[in-house]
Amino acid sequence: MIAMVTLVKGLRYVGLDFSFAQSLLMAIGAGILAMILGIFLLRGIKEVPAQNDNFNFGSVEKVFGVLMIFTACSMAFAHGSNDVANAIGPLAAVNGVVQSGGVFAEQSGLPLWILILGGSGIVAGLAMWGYKVIATIGRNITEITPSRGFAAELAAATTVVVASGTGIPVSTTHTLVGAVLGVGLARGIGALNLNVVGRIFLSWVVTLPVGAAISIVFFFIFKAIFS
Repeated sequence: MIAMVTLVKGLRYVGLDFSFAQSLLMAIGAGILAMILGIFLLRGIKEVPAQNDNFNFGSVEKVFGVLMIFTACSMAFAHGSNDVANAIGPLAAVNGVVQSGGVFAEQSGLPLWILILGGSGIVAGLAMWGYKVIATIGRNITEITPSRGFAAELAAATTVVVASGTGIPVSTTHTLVGAVLGVGLARGIGALNLNVVGRIFLSWVVTLPVGAAISIVFFFIFKAIFS
């Protein structure tokens, strides 16, 4: 799925344009390669002695621990494809206006330096502050096991990649938090840390007006400087 979205929607911006049939064949090939790699990794799992005669949960969680490698990669790709696009979109528009001498185009070009800047920015952000977000989502909302993490990451990556492919602006963090809330609610409301959930929702509500207010302040500052 991720390969298909990338081939159909993403690569044309770097000069590669494949037909739908070519993209479908390459996406199927990518899925087969991931399947082969998964089989190879799963064969290395040692079975955990069953604690219950009816079901061996330990071995199942080990299987999902391997599968989470793939969903984590998918989530990382989805995060980059969505959040970097949200950040560099306005920059690409400004660059397009400057390059065209003040003419607003329906679609702006995407120079390589903007792509590099966006990729470097998200890596720097994750390195400096991302660990706190990871800790909040992975530990503080609800108890996450490999099987629950697999379900949450797969759901979030699917939602974000489809949204990116169709041009719908969504927040990767909001989507992933919603997925984690879903796996937590599957065990009942008592499985959630409602204090953390409440703070997260409050931050979402505050983000829009605060962002709008700061953008207004910056607008008038720049207007006063350059006008």
